[in-house]
Amino acid sequence: MNFLKGYTKQEKSWMMYDWANSAESVIIVTILPIFYDTISANSTAAINRWGYGTSLSMLICALLAPLLGALGDFKGMRKKLFGRFMSVGIIACALLAFTPQMDVTTAAGSEKTGMIILALYIICSIGHAGANVYYDSFLTDVTTVDRMDKVSTMGYGMGYIGGSSIPLIIFLILNLIGLPMTTCLTIAFALTAVWWAVFSIPMFKNVHQVNGIEPYKGAVKDAVKGLGATAKEIFANKPMFIFLVAYFFYIDGVNTIIHMSTIYGSSLGIDSTQMMLALLLTQVLGLPFAMVYIKAAEKFGTRTMIGFGICMYMFICVFGFFLRSAWQFWMLAVLIATSQGGIQSMSRSMYGKLIPDKSRSGEFFGFYDIFGKFSAIMGPTLFGWSTAFAQNRIMAKMGIDHTAPAEVLDAVSSQASPWGVLSVLIIFIIGALLFFFLFPKAAKQAEN
Repeated sequence: MNFLKGYTKQEKSWMMYDWANSAESVIIVTILPIFYDTISANSTAAINRWGYGTSLSMLICALLAPLLGALGDFKGMRKKLFGRFMSVGIIACALLAFTPQMDVTTAAGSEKTGMIILALYIICSIGHAGANVYYDSFLTDVTTVDRMDKVSTMGYGMGYIGGSSIPLIIFLILNLIGLPMTTCLTIAFALTAVWWAVFSIPMFKNVHQVNGIEPYKGAVKDAVKGLGATAKEIFANKPMFIFLVAYFFYIDGVNTIIHMSTIYGSSLGIDSTQMMLALLLTQVLGLPFAMVYIKAAEKFGTRTMIGFGICMYMFICVFGFFLRSAWQFWMLAVLIATSQGGIQSMSRSMYGKLIPDKSRSGEFFGFYDIFGKFSAIMGPTLFGWSTAFAQNRIMAKMGIDHTAPAEVLDAVSSQASPWGVLSVLIIFIIGALLFFFLFPKAAKQAEN
């Protein structure tokens, strides 16, 4: 891997965790919703439940994030807590491997299997997100401020060429050689759990907490009390606070597109294999576009590249509204590839630079995570609600209700789903206004 030349052992090991956990992002977040939709009797109901399930998992993560971050700031605790949350995610992911073999031949069996899938998905998401609170905060331990853009973005790039691509390729090959879909899904979920565990080893072996607070008696109690003081500190730091609020909105849109894209495509009747191949293209293009972001940030600045990503996603929402066919889904995949990793990695590094006390990076990243996770509650919920609202309006005009034949309801779902995508544009617009207008003013005032 010549493109990693010049990075330290600690930086490479930290990046390798993105290689490890990205398997969960592509297999669990993109393939699992398609499987869930196929065993559901009503596509619109499936979108609603998946959106609400995603929102619930993000709510739990958001409420826990500040406390988790504060506890991780004590020396020796960050890696322990990281490992425990990662283990929860891996175990839930491994248990998902059994769900394709469950009975879905009856309505009761499908309902039971669907509820188990949703429960394991929520648990897996909590484990993944909890571990990421500590993974993000390790960024200040493995590198310096001037290298954060490169290291953060290359981490996402590693995820694209590894965890996001290889397990998906294996799944597609198994499907193409004629194995039953249930067997392909079982292998995919099991492989994801193993992949996640094995490629996390360099992180555990070579990355160590450098910045932190020495533990003492009553430290946990003080950490809980200190959360209020940290919140006040963030609110008083205008550039940091306005950036977090802007991030709250625009990253919500990004997460909603990530979590809802495949179930949206499925509701439109797009072939699942076509969607998987298109998503594979997104992952393959992820690394080169991540490297473009690194070079562009060196020339134009981190703030400019985040702004570019926001504008790109606003266009994606409009494009997604008119999406109806497989080739358009392919185009959507390419558009997402241009900025998905870039906007996330640049946001992480920009926030890392704004942290005033690096020894408390876990605590500050806990608040960063709560803004990201609370936003992820809003987007999927808005997506699901807008789709359901549009469906009810269409059904009222047609003079039908939910007892209509399945093929009629599917046709209504195809007409209603695009409104869910378009609703996400509202969130991006709010984030853009804050980021482009208020954040620069606050940053300039802080410099003066």
